[in-house]
Amino acid sequence: MPTDRFLVDTSAWLLALRRDFVPAIKDRIDHLLRDDAIVSTGIIKLETFSGARTEPEFRRLKQGLDALESIETDSSAWEEAYKLGFGLRRKGVTVPHTDILVAACAMTTKAILIHVDTHFDLIAKHTRLQVESYVREIGKTSR
Repeated sequence: MPTDRFLVDTSAWLLALRRDFVPAIKDRIDHLLRDDAIVSTGIIKLETFSGARTEPEFRRLKQGLDALESIETDSSAWEEAYKLGFGLRRKGVTVPHTDILVAACAMTTKAILIHVDTHFDLIAKHTRLQVESYVREIGKTSR
């Protein structure tokens, strides 16, 4: 199902924003930013902002991510997360709750999740989560 909305997980943001960035991820995110196709959500902002080392870096990150359309973690997102966590667990799949919430936000808004986290590939294997995974890309580098 085609979409023009992409939710960028913290795992991808971190590799795109660091000094020794991963070119494939940075280029993809830069392209989507130019197209105004990226959305964010509170949990991703929390994780990303928490990684800031200095006050100026925190302000820069906050200004950038706050400029994006925000997916609200409303009752429908929480309901999706509850069902997702329950369903995955019944299939023997255990992933962090933060990843379940991020996946639920992507699923409720039909956004494609860009990530570098094997948990999301696992979730996508068992659900309707749409992902653009850079896990293999990172596996090919020395990172």
